[in-house]
Amino acid sequence: MKTKRFVFIAALLLAPLGAPGAAEALPRKTIVSIVGEDFHINGQPTFAGRSWRGHRIEGLLPNARMVQAVFDDLNPETAKRWAYADTGRWDAERNVREFIAALPEWRRHGLLAVTVNFQGGSPEGYSKTQPWETGAFTAEGALRKEFAGRMARVLDAADELGMVVIVGYFYFGQDQRLRDETAVLRATDEATRWLLDGGWRNVLVEVNNECNVKAYDHDSLRPARVHELIERVRKTGLKGRRLLAGTSYGGGAVPQENVVRASDFLLLHGNGVKQPARIAEMAQKTRAVPGYRPMPIVFNEDDHEAFGQPANNFTAAIAAHASWGWFDYRRKGEGFNEGFQSPPVNWGLASERKRAFFKLLADITGGAQP
Repeated sequence: MKTKRFVFIAALLLAPLGAPGAAEALPRKTIVSIVGEDFHINGQPTFAGRSWRGHRIEGLLPNARMVQAVFDDLNPETAKRWAYADTGRWDAERNVREFIAALPEWRRHGLLAVTVNFQGGSPEGYSKTQPWETGAFTAEGALRKEFAGRMARVLDAADELGMVVIVGYFYFGQDQRLRDETAVLRATDEATRWLLDGGWRNVLVEVNNECNVKAYDHDSLRPARVHELIERVRKTGLKGRRLLAGTSYGGGAVPQENVVRASDFLLLHGNGVKQPARIAEMAQKTRAVPGYRPMPIVFNEDDHEAFGQPANNFTAAIAAHASWGWFDYRRKGEGFNEGFQSPPVNWGLASERKRAFFKLLADITGGAQP
């Protein structure tokens, strides 16, 4: 079976850029579902029976923010900023090919999910302005074929490996590229139908990244109304199937009641949270929001590290039975080996902090040590 899987992934590496999904004709292998506060894959809780330092790992979904897997920059004035040093140019095909090649190693260490966004994320990690155009939607909200083709290959490869993809639709650095609210609705519908038509069962939808960030241009992507889009995704079905959906909040924020009531799972961010105790407090406060019922809590963005310390945000989330995901970006002055969010990306375990994360991940999940 392993041989067949690696042959399949090798085929994806060689697939043409616009391929609609090399495995469309094949039955899907990975089905994610939710039972209470736990994630199940193919009908079984993740890490069944496992505990770590007295904390139950069963049902958790350790993840990492890898939003640039389908990245491209359609602004010729800024695209040259992401050039590979060895070729002198940016190459979206090389980026997705090298991402897919890295997935098996991440999975061996215990990583079960990656967040990949149709509109990407700041290629600088944090940006005051974002002049680049990195989104998968046209101004009218149509899904661009090239971005969809790359996403299909990511979803196929993850499906083959038993991994989940948290598919983000919108990002506050790019939502202004959509002309109006009608375009937002069209983009939501096109992405949702595309995922359903592709038959992928290893998908969780993050409607938008950090809905409470003031930079969003469109009201439907802001806290007071974003539940409407979550419900829109959840109500769209195909042959008895629907997608599991939610949205995320900025660092340190607790979800509001309208989102809690509308969601299948709750996404929190730990950016800027320097005290691990605050991570546990966020999970506790989230469970106390009116409308909460047993459902998974997932941190899918946190730039806090300290992986070698006894207490850090990762371990605090585990103790609160919340899944945790790392956000790694290239700091000022760092080179190609650093940062999973900063193109051009070295998707391998090429830096000390990457190896430190995967070492702790393997310890917690029982995966292979890097």
